[in-house]
Amino acid sequence: MSASSTAAWHDVNVEQALVRLDSRAGGLSTAEAGERLALHGPNRIEAAAGRSQWRILLDQFSNVMLLMLIAVAIVAAVVAHLEQKFPKDAIAIALIVGLNGVLGYLQESKAQEALLALRELSEPIVQLLRDGSWQQLPSEQLVPGDVIRLEAGDRVPADARLLEAVDLGLREAALTGEAEVVYKQTDLVLPGETPILERRNCLFQGTEVVRGRAQAVVAATGMGTELGKIAQLIDTAGEETTPLQDRLNRLGHVLVIASLTLVGVVLLLGWLLGQPMLNLIEVSLSMAVAIVPEGLPAVITVTLAIGTQRMVRRAALIRRLPAVETLGSVTVICSDKTGTLTQNRQVVRQLRVGFEAIDLSGEGYEPTGTLSHRPLVPPEGHGQGPRRRIRACCWRPRCSAPMPCCTGRRMAPGR
Repeated sequence: MSASSTAAWHDVNVEQALVRLDSRAGGLSTAEAGERLALHGPNRIEAAAGRSQWRILLDQFSNVMLLMLIAVAIVAAVVAHLEQKFPKDAIAIALIVGLNGVLGYLQESKAQEALLALRELSEPIVQLLRDGSWQQLPSEQLVPGDVIRLEAGDRVPADARLLEAVDLGLREAALTGEAEVVYKQTDLVLPGETPILERRNCLFQGTEVVRGRAQAVVAATGMGTELGKIAQLIDTAGEETTPLQDRLNRLGHVLVIASLTLVGVVLLLGWLLGQPMLNLIEVSLSMAVAIVPEGLPAVITVTLAIGTQRMVRRAALIRRLPAVETLGSVTVICSDKTGTLTQNRQVVRQLRVGFEAIDLSGEGYEPTGTLSHRPLVPPEGHGQGPRRRIRACCWRPRCSAPMPCCTGRRMAPGR
């Protein structure tokens, strides 16, 4: 549970907001905060539970072609047992299917563990008023009605209504997509239909304070915040198959239908001709395995795993292998005028000192890179002294019209 996000806080003044939240400028007491924490729950975004290890493993064998190969391996093992032969065909097929499943399982389980580890990073500490004094507590313990204090560099821990603000500017790109700094004011009372982008008297979870300082009263926490609404939409969004998965599924259905049809025809004709049934089954299995490219799933899995590892080396975490193919299929990226695909930072690439240029390499704030010096070409005529030959314009005495000077004549000072 979390504080309800249906209530509006931008259409009331400071005093009315405190009354609605049953709070006061001196903050809540420890007892009041404990009761509200039990009622609303901790202040965190509840992400959808990840798949279990067994679910990840079983998903690796959901492909139609793999299911058919598993069935063929089982039948081959039974036939080899009846004929008292070594089941080499069944073992070979099982190794191929097992390799495909292990590679996919290892990659997806590692990615899920990495995502869970990111969620469990140390939670931010927030300054808030409890029992009439300022304290520092984890942001998960925030409840509606708490009075918090924010300074430049802080990340807003919950949705809140401003109480005091001094030259307060926030970057709300994480919520609105706009990279420009938004300046906030305390004494504004806005219409109820004001969109989030224009609520200049409210703060929103996940945004960043870039300048100034402020005090605010918490209005919503956890999944009741505007950021929580976005998280709910993401969790309820259904998964779609990638173009590669669609093509593989279509190919798998065609191959399976063709192989089963062929097996049925062979068995029927052999039975009509009076051939031994075990021999017919062996021939049918051979034909089925020949039709289905048993190496295709393994090759695809290995290729996607290699692409995933390359993405990891570039600090991009891929949760599921098919996502690599989706990224590779992108041909057009649409973005708005604010350029929110950038990292919202500037990097120095070149320094110029006198007639020398210093080129810098590196990425953003990473403490790595190189410096390379190179001379700049000085402007023509530099260093030739005051008597260098120039072509300029001078002014005729007692006349405002310019006239060309002779080559070699210096322009009069101040002209």
